[in-house]
Amino acid sequence: MPSCAELKLLAAYNAGMNRKLYAAAARLPEEELHADRKAFFGSLFGTMNHLVAADTIWLTRFAQHPAAFAALAAFRDGPVPSDLRQSYGSDLPTLQAHRLRLDQTIEALAAELRPEHVEQVLVYRNTRGTAYRKRFGDLLLHLFNHQTHHRGQASTLLTQAGVDIGVTDLLEIVPDAD
Repeated sequence: MPSCAELKLLAAYNAGMNRKLYAAAARLPEEELHADRKAFFGSLFGTMNHLVAADTIWLTRFAQHPAAFAALAAFRDGPVPSDLRQSYGSDLPTLQAHRLRLDQTIEALAAELRPEHVEQVLVYRNTRGTAYRKRFGDLLLHLFNHQTHHRGQASTLLTQAGVDIGVTDLLEIVPDAD
């Protein structure tokens, strides 16, 4: 099970990489962002939008955790996306505003975590209504792994479009040991 310190590190990495991703994407003309590049979500913009939709879904589920995290208050009783392609805007600044809010929420959630929260079982339903019971720490790991997976796709799409996102290694922010 991940430690709270590890989850804070992953939240910081996640937010930092998303900032790099959006900064790199902003170097492309709008039509290039939306160009169908035959990725799973079509375009670079579609891939980035998917990450916003998926994170919104997960944060809405996480808001049902018995700990009632203050960071997730805005996600309690709010609308839950029913589709992993739900649109969060048609232009990069609008999508980025959603992304920034999500990343701030994820970092605030990570700051609230205690070991007992990570070990607790969360009961939730997927978008098709299937019920699951999973340890919260494992679900948090999935959130971060999913981000890394699709950011890797986005990084490839940026490279193909001639934009270098820069270093993407978690190791860049892992602190040196004493």
